[in-house]
Amino acid sequence: MYGSTENSPIVAVTPWGGKVKPGTVGCPVPDTDIRILDVETDSREMPVGETGEIVIQGPQVMEGYYKKPEETALVLKNGWFFSGDIGRLDPEGYLTIVDRKKDMIISSGGYNVCPVELANVLFDHPKILEVCTIGIPDPYRGETVKAFIVIKKGENLTEEEVLAYCRQHLAPYKVPKIIEFIDEMPKSAVGKVLRRKLRDMELQKSGNAA
Repeated sequence: MYGSTENSPIVAVTPWGGKVKPGTVGCPVPDTDIRILDVETDSREMPVGETGEIVIQGPQVMEGYYKKPEETALVLKNGWFFSGDIGRLDPEGYLTIVDRKKDMIISSGGYNVCPVELANVLFDHPKILEVCTIGIPDPYRGETVKAFIVIKKGENLTEEEVLAYCRQHLAPYKVPKIIEFIDEMPKSAVGKVLRRKLRDMELQKSGNAA
């Protein structure tokens, strides 16, 4: 299922007794509409199967953030709630969550790269234990894709092997430009990888170098 506090809190759910599609969060609940919009313009509706920002309309959508009109205006537009989540709808109306808009990496040519998509590909590598991908500032590309990788105990892995693997499974613009092997990922108390901490560490290194 899928939802948020702003949506009281349910938006989509796997139908009771209906088809179960692993990896999806089901279909919109009654009286709820979901659209997938282009993340750049927020105006073009994406074709079925393509990713974009999830926007929601229904009776459960909030009226606004308490005493925060500016924040409300950023997410409520013409009766639609802009979730900040990236997803796609399949031909049967099942929703798949892909990533968060704020974590999207904007590479050269305006291409949008989903960090979770990259991580899922790298997770399938037999020598990789953990991975986290981020975008780091680049004067030419806008952002460069960097992957932090923890290797499984007892295994050896080189940057060249990782890049060759990525080229086999990803479009060229999605292949990480920088690979860094680390001993462990920074995590929260509940074991969630702290992508923001990795990004802050990288920005601090860039600042020190400058």
